[in-house]
Amino acid sequence: MPRPALIIRIALWLWFAAAVVGGYYLILQRLTPIALPVLILGLSALALYIYFRLPGLRDWLDKLEPLALVQLHLTRFFGAYFIFLFYRGDLPYAFAVPAGVGELIVALLAVGLITIPLDPARQRQYLTRWNLIGLIEIIMVTVSATRIYSAHPMQLRTLTHLPLSLLPLFLFPLLIATHVMIFARLLRR
Repeated sequence: MPRPALIIRIALWLWFAAAVVGGYYLILQRLTPIALPVLILGLSALALYIYFRLPGLRDWLDKLEPLALVQLHLTRFFGAYFIFLFYRGDLPYAFAVPAGVGELIVALLAVGLITIPLDPARQRQYLTRWNLIGLIEIIMVTVSATRIYSAHPMQLRTLTHLPLSLLPLFLFPLLIATHVMIFARLLRR
């Protein structure tokens, strides 16, 4: 395994472990509402800082097929779980249904992008569109969660403990960072 790949794996496992510990100790319940987007964007910025500042890691990631980064976004099928939690009464409609449907759409578009063979020009065009849609959607989910959490923190309490606390502590920042990485790669080509 190349050294940058090993470093990335170790860093991701350490980040994941820290997110699990944070979820276990309910750190999201101790944050003010405005801290939620700051935390998500701050973790995204940290991942991007590492990507842009360490040329060896960036070069290794940039050599990957762009669709390899898209595959991470298949995790966005968790949107179905948001909708399930709404029907169970654990999340409010204003958050669960729009966020769930949006996440499912982005995940389904990712499946299409990964599985449908396209010529390079068309793939680049579709990748750019999918990436823009996915980034806007994840930012809208973050804004919606912040707005609802500010007004009624108890409505989103389900998202503050494991396993769903891993979304703001790990997965959302990683998804945002990969969207920016994909844009950076598209702009460089």
